[in-house]
Amino acid sequence: MKFVTAQLSYFFRLPEAQRNLRTLAKLIGVLVVLTAVYTGIFLLLSAWEGQEHSIVSAFYWVVVTMTTLGFGDITLESDPGRLFSVLVITSGVLFLLVILPFTFIQFFYAPWLEAQRHSRAPRQLSESARNHVILAYYDPVAITLIDQLKSYGREYVVIEPELQRAVEFNDNGIRAMVGDPQDLDTFRRARADQAALVVANGDDYQNTNIAFSVRELSESVNIVAKVRDPDSIDVLELAGATHLIQLAEMLGRSLARRTLGGEVRANVIGQFGDLLIAEAPAAGTPLQGKTLIEMRIREVTGVNVVGLWERGQFQIPGPETVIHPTTVLVLAGTAEEFDRFDELFCIYNVSDAPVLILGGGRVGRAAAKTLEEREIDYRIVEKNPDRVRDPARYIIGSAAELAILEEAGIQEAPSTIVTTNDDATNTYLTIYCRRLRPDMQIIARTTLERNVSTLHRAGADFVMSYASMGANAVFNVLERDDVVMLAEGLDVFRYPVPPKLAGTTLVESNIRERTGCSVVAVESDGIMQPSPDPAAPLPEEGVLILIGTTEGERQFVKTFTS
Repeated sequence: MKFVTAQLSYFFRLPEAQRNLRTLAKLIGVLVVLTAVYTGIFLLLSAWEGQEHSIVSAFYWVVVTMTTLGFGDITLESDPGRLFSVLVITSGVLFLLVILPFTFIQFFYAPWLEAQRHSRAPRQLSESARNHVILAYYDPVAITLIDQLKSYGREYVVIEPELQRAVEFNDNGIRAMVGDPQDLDTFRRARADQAALVVANGDDYQNTNIAFSVRELSESVNIVAKVRDPDSIDVLELAGATHLIQLAEMLGRSLARRTLGGEVRANVIGQFGDLLIAEAPAAGTPLQGKTLIEMRIREVTGVNVVGLWERGQFQIPGPETVIHPTTVLVLAGTAEEFDRFDELFCIYNVSDAPVLILGGGRVGRAAAKTLEEREIDYRIVEKNPDRVRDPARYIIGSAAELAILEEAGIQEAPSTIVTTNDDATNTYLTIYCRRLRPDMQIIARTTLERNVSTLHRAGADFVMSYASMGANAVFNVLERDDVVMLAEGLDVFRYPVPPKLAGTTLVESNIRERTGCSVVAVESDGIMQPSPDPAAPLPEEGVLILIGTTEGERQFVKTFTS
């Protein structure tokens, strides 16, 4: 009922709908007058023929004749009467079967359907909208970010220029409003001045206009803008963007940090105050083949092993967990503790052979720059000669050709980074490289989050999603210090010590076993204690810093706060 009321309200506010209703009312008025005239003429003709009928009978005859029902219980027998009957039938056909239905459909029913579509895809948000996230475009980053916002109960809206697509979005559970992302009035109607965050996720020119428009409405709202060209950074900052995300560079650096080659070290992937979260590949180090209890990492370095990756699957480890060559450890600790960890476990030269980079686009070049900073040699395989920067390190040709890969050093390379922007191509190249070198580390990039599992099945040891990295970067800006998203579905989050846990120890609480989350630090009186003592009681007024999946976080809340 509320939905119908909203449709009626919207419909009757439209000036065009009001004009159409007036036209329809005039046609109905003409039909009423015509029926009255025909009723009078029928009474005159029937009296002339010697028949006596009441006004009701005359009205009945006119309606039955105009609608072509023709019951035959009342008839006019004279020639003038029959000619009049033909006139009534003809005018009835024209009015009731042609003109009136066409007018009803054109002026009432079609606008009514349009009003229904508009009511399912609003053109503005309620004045009460507060602390929502505005997404300028629906792209792979927005798709992943929407799922994360839903998980945390954050309100959002996607701006969509096309009405039909906006209707489809809302029908599929994606909140969208109709508007032009390049129009200032769109952001006014989206209540940008009351939003928690505006995400400018178009190209550099579009994002500059969005930032400038939103800044006219509000001096304080946070604006996150994607940057494609580094030369656009200054312009976007001048336009009003508060946070700039260079996704291609971020993705390339992250891919390169996970490669084997040169000296393998733990690389920081997130920070929560003074607490660092890092990943360390086990291949080529004394860690592989050993259990965690045998290596005594926590006792020797202070670093806490809070999780591990096995071919894209995040696992909470136990003391007897065996570390495989494909294992990537997820660690928590301070900068000093990680220095000790690197000295003991990770400063090992895996190979001097160049790392292969398949694809010389922005992601590939960013990965190459990071490898160069680590003093790791590399070769880039690229089909487009215009992308060549250093001829000594580029191999021109298709990575799908064996001769090209052999020229690049596929048989000796410790790692291959697959960086093209086409997920199907990346899957093909991953399968090809895995068949050529079963023992080589393969790190792949994917644009869409849904293709991560496909690339793992194809043989990739580690896969990073362009969409997830962008969504995580935006989400971390939104949540600030409350949540840090490390990967799709893996978060570091802050939670006050529940009354059920106050005074108990981590050993007694069994948080890891019961929820799948690990406590990586405890904060009390403003002081954060990384890798807390499992036998120390938890402070009543303290705050827990935990790492776990989204489902693990929900389980923690359900187990200890309900």
